[in-house]
Amino acid sequence: MAVPRITREDLKRLLDAGDGSVAGTPAPTPVIVDVRLKYPYEHSTIMLPGAIRMAPGASDGTVLPRDRDIVLYDSDPEELVAESTARVLIRSGFRVLVLEGGIAGWAAAKFATDRKSAPQLAVPVSGLSRG
Repeated sequence: MAVPRITREDLKRLLDAGDGSVAGTPAPTPVIVDVRLKYPYEHSTIMLPGAIRMAPGASDGTVLPRDRDIVLYDSDPEELVAESTARVLIRSGFRVLVLEGGIAGWAAAKFATDRKSAPQLAVPVSGLSRG
């Protein structure tokens, strides 16, 4: 099954329109879902604007609307994680698109992102004092 894609420029236009309308045709803004693997997600400080987090491969459709497009992105340049998750959701009846180039492509285009926290390195503790 071929999974539909959306370019970063097209997604940006949808988000900038605010209501999802393009060329005068009204449509609800898509739901943006971050499906990066655990390590890339946890060690990043950015997300796409308004994105929600969903574990890769998750098929819990209770948190996703069926009346709006859902755009998945990951950190893989080939979108493998997003594509795999999209297949599961499409089989469950959702309208899903995968962002071409993932978050790296979005950031490379210097489009707006939301900030998120990432793990902080622990400060090394010196050895026991000798007294």
